Amino acid sequence: MWGLRMGPFTWDLGSCWLCPVADDSYKKKIREMTNAWKQIHRMKRFVEYLQVVPSEIEIIKQDFEKRNSKLGKKIEQLEEEKMHLRLDIDVQRLETEKLRKRKNKDEEDLDSLKTDYKKLRLSMRTARLGKTSE
Repeated sequence: MWGLRMGPFTWDLGSCWLCPVADDSYKKKIREMTNAWKQIHRMKRFVEYLQVVPSEIEIIKQDFEKRNSKLGKKIEQLEEEKMHLRLDIDVQRLETEKLRKRKNKDEEDLDSLKTDYKKLRLSMRTARLGKTSE
């Protein structure tokens, strides 16, 4: 009815009955203010968008941190397994050493028994020979 369109800064300033003194400099200032307002709100929306949507670098960083964490756990597990294997090796070495010592002792005992047996046979022969000659 009066030539107004509803909404912020959408009036036709030349035909506005509220602003009869709307000269060109005033219109220019109003346009600059509306453009600045629009730009600020566009930037705010853009910043909000950037905050919501993670960048590729952030996604890659998150993937890297996940992989790094998994690999760290795997390394800890492998180091623990390595320690257990070293302990097993030490136990096996000790058992092997004990078995070697036992084997050497048994071989010495066997050699001793063999010599004792030979001596015994020799003494039995000499004893038989002594009986037959009498």
